[in-house]
Amino acid sequence: MNTMPLRTPLSLLFSALLLAACASQDGLHTEGHTLDAASLQGQTFTGNLSTAAWPASDWWNRLGDPQLNALIEEALRSNPDLQVADARARQANAAVLAADAQRQPTLDANASVTRSRSARVDDPSGQGGRYGTLRSLSLEGGYRFDLWGGERAAWEAALGRARASEVDRQGARLTLAADVTRAYNDLGLAYATQDLAEQDLKRSRDMLDLARSRVDAGLDSEYQLQQTQSLEAAAEASLTAATQTVDSARIRLAVMLGQGPDRGDTLPRPQLIAPDAMSLPANVPAELLGRRPDLVAARWRVEAATRDIDASKADFYPNLNLSVAAGSKSLLGDAMFGGASRFFSVGPALSLPIFDGGARRAALAGRNADYDVAVAQYNQTLVGALGDIGDGISRIRSLEQQIVQQQRARDIARSSYDIAMQRYADGIGNYLDALSVEQQLLQSERQLASLRAERIDASVLLMQALGGGFEAPAQPSTSAR
Repeated sequence: MNTMPLRTPLSLLFSALLLAACASQDGLHTEGHTLDAASLQGQTFTGNLSTAAWPASDWWNRLGDPQLNALIEEALRSNPDLQVADARARQANAAVLAADAQRQPTLDANASVTRSRSARVDDPSGQGGRYGTLRSLSLEGGYRFDLWGGERAAWEAALGRARASEVDRQGARLTLAADVTRAYNDLGLAYATQDLAEQDLKRSRDMLDLARSRVDAGLDSEYQLQQTQSLEAAAEASLTAATQTVDSARIRLAVMLGQGPDRGDTLPRPQLIAPDAMSLPANVPAELLGRRPDLVAARWRVEAATRDIDASKADFYPNLNLSVAAGSKSLLGDAMFGGASRFFSVGPALSLPIFDGGARRAALAGRNADYDVAVAQYNQTLVGALGDIGDGISRIRSLEQQIVQQQRARDIARSSYDIAMQRYADGIGNYLDALSVEQQLLQSERQLASLRAERIDASVLLMQALGGGFEAPAQPSTSAR
């Protein structure tokens, strides 16, 4: 029989199936484009760049407070937020191992012994009722040929996400150190406010003693004495509120350390952190890309999304699988390894995606959208990072000027208070002048303490905005689209 006429139709059919397997990707593409950091630089950094080094990984040591250093180290050991970040990094690393396992051949060993008895009604030959033992020993293996690199791309995508998780862990350490520093600074401000409340209460009581003396001398009325008593009561209430603020600040700091509220009771009073002159290193926009953990993590996620697209595209093409099996089956123990009991099989299989109702196109469209989301988040992080630095510079400049101005206002108020109280004690001043100047002094002192604490807070935030000593261990191997 001549089979030659059949070869041409079969070849045409196979070619048609192969072409049909390559489902169309027309019209599917990404739209996101990463921003250039240098193009976003404005005038905010002009005049602030210097040859200063980037923040060191232990930047908090520059603040000169050993107690703060110890608290940050304790928090880095015990804070639950860091434990969550560590667990997520381990999850991402496990996903890398799982993706890599998909690329490897498989081999399974199977062994079984089955004891059985057949019923007579099931065996017309009359051999029913006998017992039998089936022994089986086999090896089964398989391998999926990654013809188009889809599985490798999936592994590289998982690797990119794992690297992003590792960077997120470093970012969590930076955030925690900054938060502990800021909470420590808040605790110092709370103590300073408590001191001011105690001083205000003392001044109120001094005024009350003078008021009683003036009433006894007939210089003031009982009404003015009652006003001074009301002022003393208000000062006591302010001191109570200030004490509660100290307690809340101590508890908040204890929680950051990963401890219970009682840990706050053991915290000594912090020293006020000295203002640390901040200078920006040169090439801020360019260097920022590798110095901020959130930016580095965002870049790795863009890279991972790129590899996910490659993996999704590979699903449009045919692939080849290979399965093998070999072993032995026997009802008799002594014949287990005999030639009659042996078996093997080899099964290459070609998969041809012909029609899936648009599932592959939908998956690729989703991957493209994931990429666009990753790019948008990277751009958002980049713009926010530059904005953080610009805002930090602006705040520090303004606060430094405000502190100088407020110090002058406080000194004037203190001098006025001393003069007013001396005149009031000598009987030549009036009560309203003394009360007004006392309130001005209290307000000036509180405002000055608040500005000094805010200046430290702004310095810490700027240090965090600069990456806080983070250095990326490696850069993405391929650039974003």
